[in-house]
Amino acid sequence: MHSRGASKASHRPGGPKLHAHRRRELGQSFQDGGEHYDRVRPGYPADSVDWLLPARAEAAADLGAGTGKFTRLLIDRGLHVAAVDPSADMLAQLRKACPEVELALEGTAEVTGLAESAYDVVSVAQAWHWCDPLKASTEIARILRPQGVLGLIWNQLDTSIPWVHRLSRIMHAGDVHKPGFRPSIGPEFTSLESHVTEWEDPLTPRDIMELTKSRSYYLRASEATRAKVLANLEWYIYEHLGHAPGQELGLPYVTQTWRARKA
Repeated sequence: MHSRGASKASHRPGGPKLHAHRRRELGQSFQDGGEHYDRVRPGYPADSVDWLLPARAEAAADLGAGTGKFTRLLIDRGLHVAAVDPSADMLAQLRKACPEVELALEGTAEVTGLAESAYDVVSVAQAWHWCDPLKASTEIARILRPQGVLGLIWNQLDTSIPWVHRLSRIMHAGDVHKPGFRPSIGPEFTSLESHVTEWEDPLTPRDIMELTKSRSYYLRASEATRAKVLANLEWYIYEHLGHAPGQELGLPYVTQTWRARKA
């Protein structure tokens, strides 16, 4: 695992926005299945949170926390952590994985239910694309202390590698690395910077199958479509790439971490 240095970018990035209705529809895919999600989804590299945290940070809120994969990194750095997620099932897994979490609430980035000016850093890992960026920015600015930091984190398949690019197409994976991507944030924040970590997640072919089953496309697909996706994966991994069942292979990821300060 290694990282590259941060680069600054404008806080008013472009890019297509996901329609609010479609965002809610896709987000509902993750209401159940927290145990499976926690078991098969990758964690995050340690330098992501190390780069993100402001000096002398004491309290953090992790929004869209899911089963607690990024929450755990915040707890391990000695922070007082609150976790928010719309899924009760995901939060149940988070409480098991992170019993030290001080507060775990059902809520969203737009309506957190958290106290005003209570946190030094607010993180949103693998979830900002499910949020309304302007409404969420306003709410996050409300719960942050002066000069607090907003952190947006994505694990993205490294599709600059040809075999991973084709794999992502077969999996219908939306979390693929796009070098020109910049997240949209509200005017409450400034000085948007990014940090990139390249790493590999060791998986077996069966693990990749299970990872595919945790994605919104698969969860909302018909049984016929699911069967087709898995059959295509089996052909690609076993026949085309020549991997054996149980063989471990490193699935390349790029973790992109963004931070901005409360204006």
